[in-house]
Amino acid sequence: MGAGGTEGGGGSGDWARYWRDPERSVEAMHAHFFSHRFLPHSHDTYSFAVTEVGAQRFRCRGALRTSGAGMVMVFNPDDPHDGEAAAELGYKYRITHIGPDVVRNVLADVGGGGDGAGPLPLFDEPVLDDPALGRALLRLHTALVGGAGPLVRDERLTAAVGAMVRRSATRPVRPRAWPTGGGGGGGQAWGARRARALLEEAYATEIPAERLAEAAGCSRFALYRAFRAEYGMAPSDFQRQLRLRRARGLLLAGRTAAEAAAGAGFAGQSHFHRWFVRCFGITPGTFQRAAGPDSRRTPRPW
Repeated sequence: MGAGGTEGGGGSGDWARYWRDPERSVEAMHAHFFSHRFLPHSHDTYSFAVTEVGAQRFRCRGALRTSGAGMVMVFNPDDPHDGEAAAELGYKYRITHIGPDVVRNVLADVGGGGDGAGPLPLFDEPVLDDPALGRALLRLHTALVGGAGPLVRDERLTAAVGAMVRRSATRPVRPRAWPTGGGGGGGQAWGARRARALLEEAYATEIPAERLAEAAGCSRFALYRAFRAEYGMAPSDFQRQLRLRRARGLLLAGRTAAEAAAGAGFAGQSHFHRWFVRCFGITPGTFQRAAGPDSRRTPRPW
């Protein structure tokens, strides 16, 4: 499950899996409930949930609400609500709890609001029918519970919170402009190249988004946009490509898949195998066998 992962559930087929970030107020749960009924309660966090299967009904802000498959539930901090299944097949959903301090930090980074000391956004509607927003939240949730690295988690957290606020909040956020007057000529392309150089130098290590932004001389969100504009992918995707290229070289040099995964910086062999297939359409073993025993050579950095 990743940091703080646990699994549990009630009766009648109910199950729940839980993940918690040990360093900041971010939690995630993936659950399927048939008979479980939530008593009225609230959270001290923002709570964003996507219903995957079935439907859930709950009372919130004086009205009975229903969230069906594909819909998004939004709870402000201290929003009282209950919850139960509204369909025979129950409901399966993914919910992410994000502390106000984390939301404030993300919005300060996206909008250039200094230390983020202004009022936090509130959400008027507890249920939204917004497929694009649902996809952003699902990408965040799968990164949190799937053991993704810190760079991926930060990118998806910023994207999801930014999308939520832009589309549905009472206080919109405007992306900050690229800083001017920076050293080395400044500019988005220069910042993206600086971040790329750091990724190429330390591709096998976990590089926090803050470190990349410092190298580029801008905010995390500004770097994300500049990097995509310059190289057509997010920094985390580019780092993964560098690792895959390094792993291919190690495979050609005769290393095992496990050795290639470790040498290139992947979290484990299964993680490496999954991304190798996704990007190249074949397994590492198929790639290595096709090269043949005479193709062994000294592996390149990437």
